[in-house]
Amino acid sequence: MKPLVRHDLAHPDGRRVFVYGSLAGEPELVPSETSTGDIHCRLDILTGDWVAISPKRNVRPLDRERDDERACPICPGGVELPFAYEAVVFENRYPSLVADPPPVEAAGPVRTALGRCEVVVYTQRHAASFGELTPVELGRLLAVWIDRSLELWAVDRHELVLLFENRGAEAGATLSHPHGQIYALDHVPPLPSAKIDAHRRHRKRVGGCLGCEVVARESGSERIVAENRSFVVGVPFAPRWPYEVHVRGRRHGLGRLADLEEHEQIDLLAALRGVALRYDALHGAGTPYLLVTQEAPRGQPDWHVAFEFYPLRRTRTASKIRASVETATGLFLNDVLPEEAAAALRALAVDEPPIGGEHLHRVERAVREHQAVAP
Repeated sequence: MKPLVRHDLAHPDGRRVFVYGSLAGEPELVPSETSTGDIHCRLDILTGDWVAISPKRNVRPLDRERDDERACPICPGGVELPFAYEAVVFENRYPSLVADPPPVEAAGPVRTALGRCEVVVYTQRHAASFGELTPVELGRLLAVWIDRSLELWAVDRHELVLLFENRGAEAGATLSHPHGQIYALDHVPPLPSAKIDAHRRHRKRVGGCLGCEVVARESGSERIVAENRSFVVGVPFAPRWPYEVHVRGRRHGLGRLADLEEHEQIDLLAALRGVALRYDALHGAGTPYLLVTQEAPRGQPDWHVAFEFYPLRRTRTASKIRASVETATGLFLNDVLPEEAAAALRALAVDEPPIGGEHLHRVERAVREHQAVAP
C-alpha cells in the first residue's frame, strides 16, 4: 500500500481539519461564524427514542442555485477549504452532535448532544460522483474512512460510528460536490439496537452467527447483483426501498472497516463503485441515493460489516417517497419485487476500470502538525 500522509490542522474557529495527501505550505483557513446553537436531544416518551434538535442546520450553505466551483464552499478556494487538496475531513460547521456539547436548558426529559459530525470530501473535483472516482481516489477514500473509523471508535463515549452519503438534493444533500459524512453517537438508536438484539437472539437460539447465515442465504439467491469473492452484493430478501442493495462482508470477523484485508479492500471498492454506476445506468445520471455503513457495534463479534444503498427512485421519473403509513408505523411499502430489481441491476453493463493493490493507501500522520493561519 502507498503511504497517505494525514496533516492535522486547527481551524481558526476551533474545528479540526484533516488533510490527506499533499499539502503545500502553511494553509490559510478563513475565520467563520461557528455556533452550535441550542443543540440537544429530547426523549419521545411514547417510544423511548431520542430525537436530536439542531436549529442551526437550517442556515447551512446551498450551492444548488449556482452549481459550480465558485459557489461551492468545499472546492479549493471555497470558504471551508481555500487550498488545494486530495481528500479532506473536517468537523461540520453546523453539527447536530459535538464532543463538548453545551448544557441543556430545555425542560423535560433531555440530554446533551454528545458525539461528532464530520464531513468527508472525496476529491477536489467538483463535477464528479462516487461512481466516477478514479481507482486512486477510491483507494485514498477508503484509507480515509478506515482512519476516521478507527479514531472515532477509540473514543469510549461513542457507542455507534456511522459513515454515510446523501447523494442529490432529493436525498437531502445541500452541496453537489462529492462528499459524505460521519456521525459518532453516544447511544445506539432504535434500528441498530434491533439488529443487535436479533444477532444475540440468533446466537442464543442456534449457537451460530446471524451474519454468517445471512451471507449463506443471500449468496445462493437470485437476488445477487454482482459476483464478488469478499462481499455479497445483492438486493436483500425484505428491502424497504425499491432497488435497495446491500454489500455485506463474507468473512466472519470482518466487522469493521479496520478489519479489511488488502484483497477485501479491493473487492469492497469494486463492489461499491459498481452499485453506484448501476443506479445511474438504470435511472439516469445523478440518481439520488442514501449510502450507509453498518459497522459492528461494541461487543458484537457476529456482525458482518455492510454498506447499504437506498436509492430514492422507483423508475426513471418516479421517486420513492416515505409516505404516511411508512412514517407513522415503520411499515415500509415496496413497489418493486426484489428478485426483479436484482435482475434489472444485474443485467446492466457498466464501465469499471480495474482496481488493484497499487491503488490502496495506508494513512500515516505527518511528522509536524500544521497550524492553520487566518489570512
